[in-house]
Amino acid sequence: MQSGILCRCAEHAPTSAQASRESALGRSILTLRAKSNAMNSVRHTFLIGMLCLAHAAGAATTAKKAAQAGQPPPAETPKPVEIIADKLAVAYLAQTPANPPVLPFFLVQPVDAGLQGARLGIADNNTTGRFTHQHFTLQETRLSADADATAAFRQLLAQGHRHILADLPTATLAALAKLPEAAKVLIYNVGNSDDQLRGADCAANLLHLLPSRAMRADALMQYLSKKRWQKIFLSVGPEAADKQYAAAVQRAARHFGVKIVAEKLWQHRFDERRTPESEIPVFTQGVDYDVLVVADEAGTFGDFFAYRTWQPRPVAGTQGLVPSAWHFTHEQWGALQLQNRFRDQAGRWMAETDYAAWLAVRAIGEAASRVKSTDFDPIKTFMLGGEFALAGFKGVPLSFRPWDGQLRQPVLLATERSLVAVAPVEGFLHQKNELDTLGYDQPETQCHPPAPGAAP
Repeated sequence: MQSGILCRCAEHAPTSAQASRESALGRSILTLRAKSNAMNSVRHTFLIGMLCLAHAAGAATTAKKAAQAGQPPPAETPKPVEIIADKLAVAYLAQTPANPPVLPFFLVQPVDAGLQGARLGIADNNTTGRFTHQHFTLQETRLSADADATAAFRQLLAQGHRHILADLPTATLAALAKLPEAAKVLIYNVGNSDDQLRGADCAANLLHLLPSRAMRADALMQYLSKKRWQKIFLSVGPEAADKQYAAAVQRAARHFGVKIVAEKLWQHRFDERRTPESEIPVFTQGVDYDVLVVADEAGTFGDFFAYRTWQPRPVAGTQGLVPSAWHFTHEQWGALQLQNRFRDQAGRWMAETDYAAWLAVRAIGEAASRVKSTDFDPIKTFMLGGEFALAGFKGVPLSFRPWDGQLRQPVLLATERSLVAVAPVEGFLHQKNELDTLGYDQPETQCHPPAPGAAP
């Protein structure tokens, strides 16, 4: 035990300046060893411990004298260099619809639809930004139905925002994009599928992240044509949006060789005397068709058609087999990890508008990382150029069409709890990009935008 204590003392002793002190320490310990047979072992250990403490105190005194003599102190650990990240601010502007549809009590629309997707996109951008020294922030603005969206938009511009996500009605979006002060801004439409915004009301500074009605209808007609279900019964709701959806279906049917054998306007109201069981069979009888296609974007009547038609036929369109940008059952191409991350953040499944907002923020982040800049002009140029490719968990790279600002993307065809197909459906080809078989292709586009701020 004594030799072990001696070694531990020696480990703490200086090796050069304290040679004489070490020698004295050794002689003292040897003397104690000579008398060890007569000493108590506990007392022996105590004495050696005291010698070690005295030796350590002497070493500290020597070090202090060396410092006073002008010898340099030990080098300090260098502090890490703080790297300042380039900052890019993204804004989110949404407005509550003026006349929302009255939905059944069991259907609850999330109040933060779209916003949660933007938040997740910011988090994803900042994950990459730790390596590229870029930092992204999000400013959230939600307006009531009677608020002034133009004033809110101008306030964002005054604050310096040049990337603005918008979930707004058609007329409002078209007007904002044509403001003179919006010439050096990109507006990302994340909540509106109106074909008019990609056509006559398009703008060079307006990009669209959701599939248009034309893209959705083309996806559905491709699938029906593939299945050889080529005769459809078209039921159209009373709202303007329903008629626009029906117009997209009519165009797609002509394009893919599907015949509309009947088209009827749904104007019924259910009550105790007029139930779905009594009205729908009468509404659909007397027609030979393969599929009933419903145009009911508000969801006020379309869900009643399944299993109530005169003939046993599948339902598709805005209900039944629905074409959409995103669906919670989608898990291919790594989509499951996006689904799980969103659910962990928001506590619910990702909706279409969430996916569109996530895509918009990720498009900004992808362009910023590729051009190694947060400046507006390089980001815009790259994002709208031929080299831009966005990973959207749909199996193919996504990009913006140069003629109308629409994001090229596959469209999912799903029932309530099952993903059935992904369009473009196999067999429908295009000379440049198969994604351009969905929606208005360049030769048929009606988008010829004036410069932002120009007179109409």
